[in-house]
Amino acid sequence: MEENEVMTEPVAETPAESVGGEKKRLKLNYPNTFKVGLAFAGICLFWNAYDFVIPLLLEHAYGLPNALRGIILGLDNLLSLFMLPLFGKLSDNAHGKLIKKFGRRTPFIVIGTICAVVLMVFVPVVTLNQQQTADATAASIEAQLNDDAWMESHLAEWYDNAVSGEGNSYEVDLEYISRDGLTREDFIGIRYDAKMVHKTGFLGFIGEEKFLYDGVEIAKADLGNISPDGVRTYQEILDGNNLYKKFVASSINDYTSDVIYKTHTQTSEGVKSIAVYMVILLLVLVSMATFRSPAVALMPDVTPKPLRSQANAIINLCGGLGGAISFLIYTVVLFGERLHNYVIIFGAVGGGMLLLLAGFLALVKERKLVAQCQEICKEYGIDDFDEEESAETRQKAEALLEESEGAAATEQAPEISAETLELAKAKVAKRKSPKEWWTSKNDLDRKRLVSFWLILASIFMWFMGYNAVSSNLSVYTTKALNLSAGVASIISGVSMAVSAIAFIPVGYMAVKLGRRKTIMIGFALAVVSFILICFAVAPNDKAIIPTVLFALFYLLAGFGLIIANVNTFPMVTELSTAETVGQYTGYYYMATMSAQAITPALGGAIMDAGQDKYLFLYSAICVVIAIVLMFFVKHGDSKQLPGEKKKKLTKEEKKQIRLETLENMD
Repeated sequence: MEENEVMTEPVAETPAESVGGEKKRLKLNYPNTFKVGLAFAGICLFWNAYDFVIPLLLEHAYGLPNALRGIILGLDNLLSLFMLPLFGKLSDNAHGKLIKKFGRRTPFIVIGTICAVVLMVFVPVVTLNQQQTADATAASIEAQLNDDAWMESHLAEWYDNAVSGEGNSYEVDLEYISRDGLTREDFIGIRYDAKMVHKTGFLGFIGEEKFLYDGVEIAKADLGNISPDGVRTYQEILDGNNLYKKFVASSINDYTSDVIYKTHTQTSEGVKSIAVYMVILLLVLVSMATFRSPAVALMPDVTPKPLRSQANAIINLCGGLGGAISFLIYTVVLFGERLHNYVIIFGAVGGGMLLLLAGFLALVKERKLVAQCQEICKEYGIDDFDEEESAETRQKAEALLEESEGAAATEQAPEISAETLELAKAKVAKRKSPKEWWTSKNDLDRKRLVSFWLILASIFMWFMGYNAVSSNLSVYTTKALNLSAGVASIISGVSMAVSAIAFIPVGYMAVKLGRRKTIMIGFALAVVSFILICFAVAPNDKAIIPTVLFALFYLLAGFGLIIANVNTFPMVTELSTAETVGQYTGYYYMATMSAQAITPALGGAIMDAGQDKYLFLYSAICVVIAIVLMFFVKHGDSKQLPGEKKKKLTKEEKKQIRLETLENMD
């Protein structure tokens, strides 16, 4: 097949004549859209691992305060804030031998992926010495949890600090403690004996119940016997351990991190280690930024505008595939206690990205798909390419609007149908850059500009809320809820897997309700979820209770994320042209990345200043603001033509009206 030959399997199926001489309904070619989405799957494979694992790595190796860790996590997004629009625009205007052979986006995807994979393994490697030192410190603290003098002095100090509001109380929640009837003396008397182990199976309900002390199994009938310490019974030790898990474990986790940070990270060796880590991480993030906008812009390049919400659902499904691969990698690895866990994770992630890249190159011929999309747009009269909008066509559209306005001024009934007027307005209001909208004297241009900024502002606030949670998720679940990293990763993975079921229905939901309403429903689900987590989830001696509650509520937020993600990006590209879609993709990521540059630090500061649960209240407030902003958006939505419901037209009749109107105008 020659390079300029049209591919026979387009992303949108080509129109063909039916028996009645009418064109077939425009519909999405799902297999080809999925192939295009392999590039996005590779991106999500990396970022899913990054968002979950890097906070754990920073916590494990350096014990950073939440706010400082948030600043480091935000730096990559600050970098992307400038680089994503830049590389989106560069790919729009790219030319040369590689571009002529492979297309505008593919060279960026290939080069960026290879560079990122080569560099990413070195991110955890440079922290190995620091991890080893931190492990030794954590082990020494754990050894003192059954020491009466050490525990009493520390717990008394933290309790009194919580009462006075001065000093560091390390998450001591007096209201939560008093609800169980514990006094100050009860609290400072809590001890933890690591030799006493109560096994109840996975999450407390799968497997056989066992009691062991120092590796020796204890029969349930013997729990009342005196333990080897000669003072307490096995049951008393077990009760003390349960109280520790419920009221003290999260405080000890915070204290351990604080000790690691002050005694190791703030030394010259620690500062040198984190500096080298930041340099390597910066290079990885630069590599990832070079191809994220081009990869995402590829979908609108090869998809006609009416199909982009459905196509974006498929692209997000591909992203879910990448996230699922990532989840399997880090979940399996994190259940093991190994110094090289993070090296193994990023090595496997890099291998997965290369496999997805190979599949993308084997299955996707960018130039042929773009050419096919252009043919479909011409066939159906879809306005997407600026050079195909002639001055004559625009003059016809403007004349129609003037005629309509004149008839309205003289109170005469216009002879122009509502459908034709709607299409004429679309012709006059050509997709321009925001700068052109701002300088335009056309009222519709100005309104489109307002909607454009409102959409970006709503996206910004949405990501302010959601990323505050996602960037602190692994630390919150392991420290505040005292879950293992493996269990925490399972919660995250199950949420992604179950929520992914909604990808396809959400695409159709936008068609039925409109993108704006659909997005607002997703936002509302997230608000409800975050409020429930804030006020209904707390540590418990039975791990199953907070685990299940958090998983259910976080799943609800996951549905909200999918609904918003599937529809916000198409709203932005709806206002673009084929020549500016990469630039508009950059604007979209400018909104998301600027939020993600700020919110991890703000969320971390809230966790440092108060209890960790208030992170979710902050996130809920951000998303409420996003709902308000989206409420005022008037453009970028997918709407029905005026008069459709009154006429009760069939789908084919509605389509024929659009086609005839466009043909008459051209």
